[in-house]
This record gives sequence, structure tokens and C-alpha cells, in this order.
Amino acid sequence: MASSADDFDPLYLQGIAYFNACEFFEAHEVWEDLWKNYSGPLRLFYKGLIQAAVALHHFGNGNIRGARKVYGSSRGYLAEYQPVCEGLDLGKFLSEFDTCFAEVAASSEEFPQIEVDPNLIPEIWLDPPVELPPVEIER
Repeated sequence: MASSADDFDPLYLQGIAYFNACEFFEAHEVWEDLWKNYSGPLRLFYKGLIQAAVALHHFGNGNIRGARKVYGSSRGYLAEYQPVCEGLDLGKFLSEFDTCFAEVAASSEEFPQIEVDPNLIPEIWLDPPVELPPVEIER
């Protein structure tokens, strides 16, 4: 079982740090760099994380159709790695992800006007806890 940041790819941890800071585009970019250069059994896990970040990025920007589509594919990839993968409790994460996207998933409108509730955005915490790298936010 992993017990320190050295047990994880630094790009995985950097992506988590961006994700938890609600910098979803940056999380997607970092995880995509990891995914592109990785060919092992966690490839689709990383793809699921990338798509989770993209779904939240779209949701936050009001692109509900895009958010709905990527939410579904992200869920599909991540569900395959339950219950825990790379220190991430996927059951807990997916439950929080589902709660965040409940209104989006339930809507049958083509262009719904739904705003993300910041209190429902999931965060990623590893078990055992790992110190995440600092996040630089450029505005």
C-alpha cells in the first residue's frame, strides 16, 4: 500500500492538486501528459480522471451538453477500477461525482441552463494521505 508521495507518479499528484483547487483544465492537461506516456494497466483510470476534469470544466463554463457526455464516459472508465485505485476511494469519489452531476444527468433538455453547485464538487484525497504539490494559478 502506498504511503508517500514517492509511491505515485508526480503528474498524478499534480493533477490531483489542480483538481482540488478547481483548476480542472490544468488538471486535465497534467493528467493527459501522464496518460500519453503511460501504457500500463492504469491507462483507462487516468483517462477517466482526465474526463472527470473535462466534465467539471465544461459544467463550470455552462457547456452542459459537453459536461453530460464526458461525465458518462468518465464514470464508465473509473467504475472499472473500483473499489480503490492508486489510493483513491473510487466508490466515494463516484458517489460525490454523481451528486454533483445529478441535475445534469437527469435533464432531458438539449441546452439546459444548470449551474454547478461549488459545494458539491468532489475532491480527491488519497488513503493513506499524501502531501500534494503546490498549485500555481495564473489569472
